[in-house]
Amino acid sequence: MTRFPPQWCERTPELICLGLSALDYIWTVDRFAGPGSGKVRASAFTTIGGGMAATAAVTAARLGARVQFWGRGGDDHEGRLMRHGLEEENVDVSHFRLFPGARSSISGVIVDAAGERQIANFRGADQPVDPEWLPISGITGVGAVLADPRWPEGAAAAFSAARAAGAPTVLDADMAEPEVFTALLPLTDHAVFSKPALEAFAGSAADPLAEICAFGCKVAAVTEGSEGVTWRQDGRARRQPAFPVRSVDTTGAGDVFHGAYAFAIAAGAPVAEAFTFASAAAALKCTRAGGRSGIPTLDETLHLWRTCA
Repeated sequence: MTRFPPQWCERTPELICLGLSALDYIWTVDRFAGPGSGKVRASAFTTIGGGMAATAAVTAARLGARVQFWGRGGDDHEGRLMRHGLEEENVDVSHFRLFPGARSSISGVIVDAAGERQIANFRGADQPVDPEWLPISGITGVGAVLADPRWPEGAAAAFSAARAAGAPTVLDADMAEPEVFTALLPLTDHAVFSKPALEAFAGSAADPLAEICAFGCKVAAVTEGSEGVTWRQDGRARRQPAFPVRSVDTTGAGDVFHGAYAFAIAAGAPVAEAFTFASAAAALKCTRAGGRSGIPTLDETLHLWRTCA
C-alpha cells in the first residue's frame, strides 16, 4: 500500500528537459472535416506553446520541480513567444537558444468534441544541429535528464554526460527514424514509447519491450492512451491501467505523462509509483481543454491517485 503523500513527493527534484519546443495553433471543432475538401467551423481558437520536451518541462515545473529547458528555435515571432511562455511557467530558459535566420517549429492542432486531435507539425528549419554550445558540465547534480528524439545530436550529448554523472535518462520515444532510436537507446535508462512509435520500430519482434531492453535500457514502456501503460523491468512485464476520467482534450497528454514520470524518477520514486503518478497526471490533463493549460498540480495529481487507488 502506497503511503500518501509518498515520501518522494516531499522533495524538490531538479531536471533538464531537452528537445522540441513548438508553438501550437489550436482549433476546437464539433467534428473533424470529411475527406476531400471538407470544411468545418471552429468554436474556439488559441495559440500556446507546445512541443514534447518543452511541455514535459512545464509539467515538471508545475508539479514543483526546478527545471531547465535546453533546446533550439528561430529568433522569430514564434520563438520569442515560446521562450516567454516557458519563462512564465518558471522554466529556466537560459539554454533555449534562438538562432538568427532559423525558423521555429509550429503545429496546427484540431480538437474534436470527443477530445481527440489531429496535428500537422512543421519542425522548423535552419537550426544548427551541433550541440557544442550546450553546458554539458551543468548536468552534474540533477535528478534526471529527459529528451525527445527531435534533436538526436543534443540528446546523445546530454544523455552521455548524464550517464557519466550518474543521472537517470528518460527518453520520450515518439515517432522517429529507426537510426535515431538505435543511437539513443544504448544511452537511455527509461525508454517510454508511444504505441505507434514502438510498433514502427520494434513491432515485428515477439516481445517489443524486451527488444528495447536489449539495448541496455533498465525500463522499457509503451503508453496506450485509455488502455494504460505497460512496462518491462528486470525481465518482468507489468501494467498500470488508465485512470477512469471523462476525456475532453487529449492534446499534450503524452508530453504530460513523460514530464510527470521524469519528475517522479528525479525525486527518487520507485518505477511502479512513477508510472502510476504519471498516469494520474496525464488523465487529469485529458479532463481539461488545452495542452499546457490543462496540466495539473502536484496536489491535484495526488488527489486523483489517492481517490482512485
